[in-house]
Amino acid sequence: MANFIIIYHGSGNMQNMTKEEGMAHRGKWMEWVGGLGKAVVNPGQPLKGNQMLSTNGTSEVEGDSRISGYAVVEAADMDAAMEMAKGDPFMNMGGSIQVAEMVTMGG
Repeated sequence: MANFIIIYHGSGNMQNMTKEEGMAHRGKWMEWVGGLGKAVVNPGQPLKGNQMLSTNGTSEVEGDSRISGYAVVEAADMDAAMEMAKGDPFMNMGGSIQVAEMVTMGG
């Protein structure tokens, strides 16, 4: 088994939600996380204030390339991790999800 990070990009329709819609989405997300059981290594959290640091300085990151949250799950392989990510309610919000295997480094 390996750990996989699920990275949320963009905000989709979340910025236009009412408080009630936001709470309903959070409930769906909590149900999804709960359904994954022990596969959840870290349920993660939303992120804000993205900036990119490069040799040319810093810049704001906006739109679909902006990282808006993450979660970490344990899965047998990438296919299994992708199946978990497909059930994430964020997929219904207009954003996108990136999945990557986390490599354990010795030391």
